[in-house]
This record gives sequence, C-alpha cells and structure tokens, in this order.
Amino acid sequence: MSVPAIAIIVVSFNAREDLQRCLRSLHAHPPSRSHEIVVVDNASSDGSVEDVRHDWPAARVVALTTNVGFARGCNVGFANTSAPLVLLLNSDVVVSEGALDHLIEALLSDETCAAAGPRLVDAAGTIELSWGQMIGPLAELRQKSLLLLRRLGVPPVAAFIARRATQVRFPDWVTGACLLVRRTDANSVGLLDERFFMYLEDVDFCAALRARGRRILFTPAAEVQHARGRSASAAPEATARAYRRSQLAFYAKHRPGWLPMLHTYLRLRRQLPSN
Repeated sequence: MSVPAIAIIVVSFNAREDLQRCLRSLHAHPPSRSHEIVVVDNASSDGSVEDVRHDWPAARVVALTTNVGFARGCNVGFANTSAPLVLLLNSDVVVSEGALDHLIEALLSDETCAAAGPRLVDAAGTIELSWGQMIGPLAELRQKSLLLLRRLGVPPVAAFIARRATQVRFPDWVTGACLLVRRTDANSVGLLDERFFMYLEDVDFCAALRARGRRILFTPAAEVQHARGRSASAAPEATARAYRRSQLAFYAKHRPGWLPMLHTYLRLRRQLPSN
C-alpha cells in the first residue's frame, strides 16, 4: 500500500457533533492529493468512536483509554501515520471547498517554511486572530486588547484585523486548530511538547520550528470555519485551569524571567492552579 501525500490528524474529546461536521466537510471537500484521515480519540464517552467507525469507515480511529490532551494526541497521530505532510485539525473545524489544496500549495511553494496555517473565521464570518507574535506579557496584552476592542464593536479594530488577514505573512505562530507541517520538520523538533495538555502547544511548536531557522506561513488563500470556544463553554472552570497550567509551563520554558510575576498575578486573581 502506497504512502499517502497527506495525513489529516483530528484529535477529539467528547465532540461528537463537531466531529461529524468536520468529517462531513473533509468528505465533501477533500484535498486533491492522496490522503488519509486519522481520528485520535481522547477516551470520549459520548459515542464519538462508534459514530466514526459506523459513518466514516475510511477514517482510521485510534481510541485512547485516557484523555492525554491535545499535544500528546497529535503525537499519537504522527506515530500512526507516515505521510510527508501532516495536517493537525481540530474537531470543531469545517473545511471549505479548495481550502486544503490552497494551504498545501502555499506551503509547498516555499521551501523555507516548515508549517502553514489558513485564515480562520467563525460561523458568522468573523475573522479569528489565528496568528501572532511570540507569546510574552506585551504580546498577550496586545492580542487580548485587540480581541476585546473588536467584541466591543470598535470599527477601526475590526477593520485592522480584517485587513491584516488578507495579507500573506510570516508570523511567529499560527494556530494548531488547522496547521499543516512537513513531517521532516516536525520530527526534527521532537514533535509537540507534551507538557502542554491544552493551549499554547501550537505557539511552542512553531517556536521550536523557528529555532531551527524555519519559517511559519499564514496564507489567506485558504479559509476554514472554526467553532472557537466550545471547550470553554462546556467546561469553563476546567478549561481555565488548563489554560493557566499551559501558560505557566510556557513562561517557565520561554520567559523564565517573567515567571515570578505571572505567579504573583495569578495568585492575586485567585487563578493559580493548585497543581
């Protein structure tokens, strides 16, 4: 059996309906190159595994017995595939016609790039800030301020984000919700760092790729829909704890000088994880 050109890895946890929508979109709008779809299920209890096996027999399911998180789930997907290109895809992403071909061609057209991400929009067509500068106190403040001002309906901010999302750029990171990477580059950095259970694993992964002299590409030629925030709305407290743990791990690894200040900030806000 020949090796496909692209492995599409979907890590899922109790996301039955989202996963069905994602797989339907992949079936309706697949990449033109040979590909395989691997669903890594993080011990879901909502019937996701049974549904995929029944409705999508062409997709391969790796059913884990415990929830190992997103980063490790992606690494399990890498271990169970061998295609030279790997697409990491959230279960809450819906792929539009031609999007994956545009993303693949954009990456393959630039040998200096290790990974590429598309433009992400929500169901209403609002553009997501799915790329950015290396995470640090100022970069986080800037990113959160832009998102807050857009939510408040400040027209210049919405126009600014929309304008930047029409331009090809080489940011420090693109979101792992839909991230295409060359396997050789992913292997060269040891895949994703599994200390990040959920959140910031994509920023860390892109940082590792850039540390080897490779570039990250954001291409607006490809656009996918992302139902952002499902985890936060379903389990807000657990999601907030997971984010803070990842934030602390990220600062310990990349911004150790700021770590004591982050600890103090989280303690004052009573958001410091207990473990």
